Amino acid sequence: MRQIILDTETTGLSWERGNRVVEIGCVEYVERRPSGRTFHVYLKPDCDFEQGAQEVTGLTLEFLADKPEFAAIVDEFVAFIEGAELIIHNAAFDLGFLDNELRLMGPEYGRITDRCTVEDTLLMARQRFPGQRNSLDALCKRLGVDNSHRQLHGALLDAQILAEVYLALTSGQEEIGFGLDTAATAVETVQFRTDPHAARPRVQVSEEEVAAHQARLEKLRKKAGGSCVWDRFEVVAEETVLEPA
Repeated sequence: MRQIILDTETTGLSWERGNRVVEIGCVEYVERRPSGRTFHVYLKPDCDFEQGAQEVTGLTLEFLADKPEFAAIVDEFVAFIEGAELIIHNAAFDLGFLDNELRLMGPEYGRITDRCTVEDTLLMARQRFPGQRNSLDALCKRLGVDNSHRQLHGALLDAQILAEVYLALTSGQEEIGFGLDTAATAVETVQFRTDPHAARPRVQVSEEEVAAHQARLEKLRKKAGGSCVWDRFEVVAEETVLEPA
């Protein structure tokens, strides 16, 4: 599984008003581990910054004057993200800007979603923490991700921080080796165990083993936001016969 954690910085809040991308930062993860590959570039826009945008990013037209235009890096960029799952916070914003940049290059470049699937961590956070602030800074504080070195918005730095936030949002299941096929595996197992012709398992466990198991489940529930995959096997656990050693 190849994932690209992506962030952009722009000259303003709306590409429809002519604002452009001035920075792209990408961090590659393979099987939920950093591969060491990144893509980072500053871009020279053909427009000025909207009021307030420079204060957010710390970038200036003077700094960007000798940087490449999007046309010079578009092929390298699309090659880097091709076929990956993109992890983006507030994906609609970044995709709107990037799709506009591709549109300006010509119809042959299509849209980002023609090349990649997209996971929006803002939507994930809203589902897990409804009614709460779910900005990147708020999530860092809530999930224990250190962002003390983030004084200004920067695409590569924000992508690196977002990678940690994403892993924290989705942790709990993968650390015990289930990965993305957990749900399907659990359903198949429950269906098998509820087969009236299937033999019930008989296991021997000590009180210490039961206590250790419950402690482990509680740790996973805390990381996963209230439940873990093993809770799906509650019926099976009730049917398991515990015999004295």
